[in-house]
Amino acid sequence: MELSNLQPAAGSKHSDNFRKGRGHGSGNGKTAGKGHKGQKARSGATRPGFEGGQMPLYRRLPKRGFTNMNSKTIIGINVSALERFDNDAEVTVETLIEAGIVKNPRDGVKILGNGELTKKLTVKVNAFSEGAKSKIEALGGTCEVI
Repeated sequence: MELSNLQPAAGSKHSDNFRKGRGHGSGNGKTAGKGHKGQKARSGATRPGFEGGQMPLYRRLPKRGFTNMNSKTIIGINVSALERFDNDAEVTVETLIEAGIVKNPRDGVKILGNGELTKKLTVKVNAFSEGAKSKIEALGGTCEVI
């Protein structure tokens, strides 16, 4: 026996998609599995996280920091990743996604200057670092900010 082929005993699992409270002949009539009286038998259930009036956990724990709603997530790519493209190719965000360099461009793509580049490319992305721009233009390529 291995963890990959464990399964429940035959007949121990059954679907619960029957209608409750439809008479005692159904085997689940009258109180419909809720027992007699009490809070859990009522129709007004408590909200998630309710602890019977005790201060709930989400209010007992301290709150820290904040979420900056105006922040942008820029994806950084080194110039060495542009070596995949052919000479004189046009590199855009769409071609970067097709090549598998970028999965999700989020708020934009920035080319960074780490690594070496040996090909002349036309690169059209959201931003460039100074080092990346100088490496691309040194080989006769162009950098366009979209």
